[in-house]
Amino acid sequence: MQASPVPSDDAVPGLDPAAARRWLRLPRTESPWLHEEVATRMVERLQWFREAPGSWLHWEPVLGGLQGHARVRAALPDAACQVWSHDLVRSRELTREGAARSWNPLRRARDFVPEAADVARPVQLLWANMGLHTVAAPQTLLARWRDHLAPGGFLLMSCLGPDSLAELRAVYAAEGWPTPTHAFTDMHDWGDMLVHAGFAEPVMDMERITLTFGSATAMLDELRASGRNLSSGRHPGLRGRGWRQALIEAIERRGARDADGRLRLGFEIIYGHAVRAEPHLRSGQTALPLDEVREQLRRRRG
Repeated sequence: MQASPVPSDDAVPGLDPAAARRWLRLPRTESPWLHEEVATRMVERLQWFREAPGSWLHWEPVLGGLQGHARVRAALPDAACQVWSHDLVRSRELTREGAARSWNPLRRARDFVPEAADVARPVQLLWANMGLHTVAAPQTLLARWRDHLAPGGFLLMSCLGPDSLAELRAVYAAEGWPTPTHAFTDMHDWGDMLVHAGFAEPVMDMERITLTFGSATAMLDELRASGRNLSSGRHPGLRGRGWRQALIEAIERRGARDADGRLRLGFEIIYGHAVRAEPHLRSGQTALPLDEVREQLRRRRG
């Protein structure tokens, strides 16, 4: 199947759409450590809800964190759960979530595409951890997330921010190499896109997580599990063993180190939550059910 082109007004500057698709559709059985750590911190935000959601959807649960999935399950024991993934069969097996609708068991997992692995019913919470920064058409995806939410439902998401991997980018710049990553979107821009996609009351914040490594090899292994270089300006063609060795030597020589001499690498983590906005008429008037209007009038008279 030929992938649909990314709309020009929704393309992330400097991000290669083909590389992004390949990364998101890689077969996975384990979740990156960093993603699990961020998921643990996101679970703490569930206490912000006045009432626990009765249903939730985990978007790409293996990439977002299988341990994180279990933590949300524990925090919302009575909530009905659905999962969405490019590899829906594998994700359901690994999360132990039953199919939300009937599916053909003879169909191979790699044959599942977004249109064939959609969500059965709207949910009150959509959980999307550490994936949005790798999407080539983020505004299209945000609008889709909105459509999966019931009226008044919440989105809870996280992704990498623009200050991520600054130490590695400095090494590449010093060596005269192309950038090791595309430019990540600022949290204020994410807030604007959420509003444009039909969300209300977006709340954005960020924190920095610094990891340290005993060697450049350990750093590269962690980065390979967490993502790929999706920049359209990256080195053309495949890199060989000589390139990897040169990269290791450059990181060991030029990489930032902490007081103990360990290599340091920072990540800016952006968190966002927003509610699905109520539909508005083209005239700018708010569409409300008659019973709700009567209730508002009764309260004002009281």
